[in-house]
Amino acid sequence: MAENLIFYNPEFLWLLIFIPFFILWEYKNRKSKHSYLKISSTKGFSHKSLKIKVIPILNIFRYLAIIMLILAIARPQIIDVSTQTKTSRGIDIVIAVDISSSMLAQDLKPNRLDALKSVAKEFINDRVNDRIGLVVYAGESYTRTPVTTDKSIIINSLDEIKFDGVIDDGTAIGMGLATSVNRLKESNSKSKVIILLTDGVNNSGFIDPNTAADLAVSFGIKTYTIGLGSNGNALAPVAINPNGTFRFGLTKVEIDESLLNSIATQTGGLYFRATDNEKLKEIYQEINKLEKTEVEEFKYSNATEKYRVFALISFVLIFVEWLLRTTLFKSFI
Repeated sequence: MAENLIFYNPEFLWLLIFIPFFILWEYKNRKSKHSYLKISSTKGFSHKSLKIKVIPILNIFRYLAIIMLILAIARPQIIDVSTQTKTSRGIDIVIAVDISSSMLAQDLKPNRLDALKSVAKEFINDRVNDRIGLVVYAGESYTRTPVTTDKSIIINSLDEIKFDGVIDDGTAIGMGLATSVNRLKESNSKSKVIILLTDGVNNSGFIDPNTAADLAVSFGIKTYTIGLGSNGNALAPVAINPNGTFRFGLTKVEIDESLLNSIATQTGGLYFRATDNEKLKEIYQEINKLEKTEVEEFKYSNATEKYRVFALISFVLIFVEWLLRTTLFKSFI
């Protein structure tokens, strides 16, 4: 309650600083208000009655009455603020993930794919009002999760992504982008976004990446592209052992940055290069800032006047002081 208490006329509160000076002035001038009689001895007057002892309380009543009156003039109010939030239609986002074998390269920790999954989950949780879908691609592509507001479905699906050889190995950037466009083309959202991530060059699929970019433009879909991988060489799968595990060796990191930059520019997005885990996290944070859902917040306030309470207390104190001075303490004042 105290947090919502305000004074409509706070300038009157400055009058409170004069109260101590008024008390000091009255104390110093108290002697001049009384007559004195010199006597040889005060032995017969050594006992003070209770009435005389409590006379200073009358002054306390007066000071409190003045304080209450000043507070009443300042018009204390209790403000009840209610907030109504109106969220416009959120953004529809499709995350296109490259799941080719090269995503198991260990230049990001523990590997590129797991690093991506960790950062992407944080991004998904931050997009409270948006619908998000998931597309995966290697030598071909498919929709893993249609756009939905159920973040748990997206995150569970993301956790299950792995290179399992179900689809042909390779990097079909055009296929991944085209499948993502297909997921968003029927969307009625004002803003449609694709986040396409790859760690290589387009070497598979029957759809040219530039053709897929043209499709994105025709449907008003913005595309952010991310090239994932360190500069130079990285420890990546080079062969499959007889037991089905991968054999790792140093391979040159090759990312078609000119193509990714072209796709992003053509569709109104941006191209980013993630060379380590921290950079990848920063990229997703940057995209999160760039793509915001419009939220309107309306605040309604209701003021309840409380000056009547202070005014009533002031008048009661004044009345009590007057009553005591004119009756019980009349002969002592």
